[in-house]
Amino acid sequence: MSDASATAPTVWFVGAGPGDPDLLTVKALRLIQHADLLLYPGSLTPPAIVALARRDAHTRDTAPMTLEQTHAAILDAVQRGQHVVRLQAGDPCLYGTIREQSRLLDADGIPWAVCPGVTSASAAAAAAGVSVTIPEVSQSLVLTRLSGRTPVPEAQSLAAFAAHRCAMAVYLSGDNPEAVAEACRAGGLPEHTPVVMAHRLGWKGERVLRTSVAGMAECVRAEGLTRQTLFLILPGHEDAPATRSRLYAPDFSHGFRTQEDG
Repeated sequence: MSDASATAPTVWFVGAGPGDPDLLTVKALRLIQHADLLLYPGSLTPPAIVALARRDAHTRDTAPMTLEQTHAAILDAVQRGQHVVRLQAGDPCLYGTIREQSRLLDADGIPWAVCPGVTSASAAAAAAGVSVTIPEVSQSLVLTRLSGRTPVPEAQSLAAFAAHRCAMAVYLSGDNPEAVAEACRAGGLPEHTPVVMAHRLGWKGERVLRTSVAGMAECVRAEGLTRQTLFLILPGHEDAPATRSRLYAPDFSHGFRTQEDG
């Protein structure tokens, strides 16, 4: 939130989730319905979410707009005393533009705040019915991407993370499954490492497929998936032991339950 938080925010960055309107948070829905100006990325926002805005609200697709043009539209609305919602796919704090946009708002003294959204990694795991974390096998999840027009620091490469054998959600890389698979191999992951591929989650025509590091590239090409595909890579899941969580074990006590006598 901006330093002007003593004043009620007039601009909200709202997470639209992966696409399904039912996955919007209650707060996100309330903010959308209260907005006078709703700005949204057209290629990433289903019409059903835009349709939740009031009939008298002004809705505008920001896909053809620059950062400066978007800010100008926000500034004009704020000067008119209007409430503004800037929709962003998934969660605004992941691979979004909050940092750049908020700096412009701060420079103009405009109060702003963020409403989180369901990110695709969570939605993909839910759609596939998998637990990303498994006791004694995987207790970490890395959200990452391939290097592209926005470079990834070398120490944070996909291969470097793969070497840790942690679960990985790979965003913004659906158009290059070969490179994702090769990075996994470079990090030492076996060819049979399970992969969940989630395409256009929450949209009509959603696809959730299971494959492996060995088969992911061929599967993407054969199924005609596009760059709007998230890869959930799950090292160790293929032969994970049936170890139960200690949290609910009879001989484990915590602040809300005492240990049972054996």
